[in-house]
Amino acid sequence: MKRRPFGSDPGGDSSGPSGSGTSSAVSRRTFLQSLGTTAVSAATLGAQGVTKGLEEANAERVLGPGPIRMTLMVNGERRELALEPRTTLLEALRMYAGITGPKESCDRASCGACTVLLGDRAVYACAMLAIETQGVEITTVEGLARSGELTRLQKAFVDKDGLQCGFCTPGMVITLAALIRRNPHPTEDEIRRAIAGNLCRCGSQPRIIAAAREATGGQVAQTLHVLKLHDHGLA
Repeated sequence: MKRRPFGSDPGGDSSGPSGSGTSSAVSRRTFLQSLGTTAVSAATLGAQGVTKGLEEANAERVLGPGPIRMTLMVNGERRELALEPRTTLLEALRMYAGITGPKESCDRASCGACTVLLGDRAVYACAMLAIETQGVEITTVEGLARSGELTRLQKAFVDKDGLQCGFCTPGMVITLAALIRRNPHPTEDEIRRAIAGNLCRCGSQPRIIAAAREATGGQVAQTLHVLKLHDHGLA
């Protein structure tokens, strides 16, 4: 039995349209050759793309590992600092700029004690590199009351006794300040969601929520008894 060429019509004539007898089928050899040529071409183009990418990356200026000059805008002031590129924003603020409001606690972006404003967005300072924050306004708790007078939110924290040890308070205040900038009149649920990433080990969340509600003109769902100074056992 005579084998048909690869791709030929098993039930038809192998002649061309003109009936000249010339086969229009593709042989296995031709098919495999074309397939191999396509694969090689694709691999060559891919390799050229990788080479071009490496050349562009190598052409960029390498920063570090030693200290380099950085300019941070912190609480409305320009801070010229010499920092290693690996320095976190929290380290830059506390160790080099002398700003101690953001606290170092977990150092792995889970407690919120180091929260600062980057523009209008609350971020964990321990989880960002200082070099990434250049050109953006950074606000710490010290920068909220630049005129020397506490903000309405800060006053509410005092009035509602929204702190005990005070370690988490700067981060809480910054987080809530970011919320109020986005939404001047948040609901209690929105306040709870906003501070979900801030841990208060003293368990003062109910009073913190009450302070936030007072600062935004809202009412707290539950009644809280706030101790006055003369009622406190240590007074």
